[in-house]
Amino acid sequence: MRFAHILRLLTAFLVLIAVPARAEDKADTTRIQEEIWALALPLPMFGYVVRPVGDGPFPLVIMNHGVALNPTDRSFFPLVEFRDAAKWFASRGYFVVAPLGTGYGASALDIPERGLYGPFFSKVGKCTNPNFHDAGRAVAQVDLWVIDFLAAEKRIVPNDVIVVGQSAGGWAAIALSSLNPPPVKAIIIFAAGRGGRVGGKPNNNCAPDKLVEATADFGRTSRVPMLWIYIGNDTFFGPALSQRMHAAFTASGGKAEYHLMPPFGNEGHFFIGSPDAVPIWSPLVTKFLDAWK
Repeated sequence: MRFAHILRLLTAFLVLIAVPARAEDKADTTRIQEEIWALALPLPMFGYVVRPVGDGPFPLVIMNHGVALNPTDRSFFPLVEFRDAAKWFASRGYFVVAPLGTGYGASALDIPERGLYGPFFSKVGKCTNPNFHDAGRAVAQVDLWVIDFLAAEKRIVPNDVIVVGQSAGGWAAIALSSLNPPPVKAIIIFAAGRGGRVGGKPNNNCAPDKLVEATADFGRTSRVPMLWIYIGNDTFFGPALSQRMHAAFTASGGKAEYHLMPPFGNEGHFFIGSPDAVPIWSPLVTKFLDAWK
């Protein structure tokens, strides 16, 4: 309890030093602000928050980031990802939180699976027998904790939640959809999957058939409306693989609208992280969300 109290005090302090921000969309007059929060979850972690100015409550967007399999790379993982995408959602009235998964941030290199903020908990294991299911469910559990925490703080509308995920974060969102949590009314994924670029080689997935099988497994119970966005020059989860995943997911009962975007930049996998991509994906997202209001 004492640690949770300290986290709350740190949260309050960080809110006081928050940096005001304005959305780039001049047609939207919603004033927004950026903050770093200490999230007093069962597994405490930090989160990037961007939200409308005011007390709310607001509808919630949770943004799940990807993973770096190399412990050293995780040490340098940024605290703030998808800043322009997050500001786009906030400018439309959403309280946006992007939790920084534990195991990330600067760490002592003699403890390779522990980052500054705790242990890395979403490993898939060996490629010969990857555990794609539990790797997704682990981060999905964090999303549920975030919803409960912010609802208890009376910051959000408890039953008006959108989950957005990129790469492994998108895979976690697919896993979350299989649980059909009542607060989550829609899910949006960008370049979702696990096991991409084994050994740093493009289009070299860890176990593509097992990934497709796991996607089908999640689809059997998933009934949350989903928007899947992939990019033509994604070398982690290319068009052939993402189309197989979508076909397996929907054939087993999942509800997912699939869009393959044209190639973007040198590597389409990081599409959502570019400010130049916002005008490309935002019309699709707006149409999708309008259909599920």
